[in-house]
This record gives sequence, structure tokens and C-alpha cells, in this order.
Amino acid sequence: MKKSINKKKRICLIKILFVCTGNICRSPAAEGIMKKKLIDYGLDKYVKVDSAGTIGYHAGEQPDERMQMHALKRGYTLDHLARKFNPNTDGDKFNYILIMDDYNYDALVRMDTSNKYKSKIFRTTDFSSNKEIHEVPDPYYGTGEGFERVLDILEDSIDNFIKFIQREIEKRDIK
Repeated sequence: MKKSINKKKRICLIKILFVCTGNICRSPAAEGIMKKKLIDYGLDKYVKVDSAGTIGYHAGEQPDERMQMHALKRGYTLDHLARKFNPNTDGDKFNYILIMDDYNYDALVRMDTSNKYKSKIFRTTDFSSNKEIHEVPDPYYGTGEGFERVLDILEDSIDNFIKFIQREIEKRDIK
């Protein structure tokens, strides 16, 4: 007599962390864009998204009002409160850590004294369609045009990153 086995489909979360300097412009925008696009693609139950900064100066603050305004025009809600990257927990917690520029890449590599998460760190622009773009520029001291450029770069890079994530989900047979 055969035992019937109740097979449950596993849901394995992919955890993504976006990192910039103060966690008030670029990384919360990337988080907001990613969350909306994951819903649009029907992948939000498989992927968890967060953001952090390499400095804690703005910890507990809402995203920059200018970034919120420009993001909202495109349909993105930025509801994150700034926090500092925690090298003791964030490195282990996330599958992918996407940084905005070389400064933050170097900062995270320096924080990773035991080489536990260096292989998880990618530049957000690694996924850009435009291979001439190496960094997501910091719009903080600029004009509205700078915020729009950041959103353009993030939307393109995140669209391509989601395609990458879709393949990852298929490989893991997450349904």
C-alpha cells in the first residue's frame, strides 16, 4: 500500500537590497520601482525588496521630497524610511545587493571583512541596456532633470534585472 504524499509547492523568496549613500534618493526610488514592477509582473510574492545607505546620517527619514514627487509622477510610491546598511545582518539576509555607484561598491566591499557577501554585490547599472552607463548619479544636489535621469536609468536597469530574476525563479522552479 502506497502512502500518498501531500506535495506543497515551495515559495522561496529572493531578497534584494538596493544601496546608495544616504538612502533618501536613489535606493528608495529603486525599491519603489522594483516593488511596483514586481506586482505588474506577478512576481511580488516571490521577491522581497528593501533599501539602505552606506551612511546613517538620514536614518529614520522619508525619501527626499523631490524624488518622491518625480517618482509619483511615474506611478511609484516611495514609503521607505532611511536606514544604514548593517554588515552583520544584511550581507547574509539578501541574495542580491545592488549598489548605485563605485563609492558605495567600495564601501560595501570594505565592510565585508570576511568576504561573506562580496559575490552578492552588483552595480544596478550592470543590468542597464546602455552599457556606457556605469553608475546611477546622485541627484541630491542637482535639479529636477537629475531626478528624472536617475528614474530613467533605474527603470531600464530594473526591467532587465526582473528578466534576470524571472530566469532565477524558473531555475528554482518557484511557482
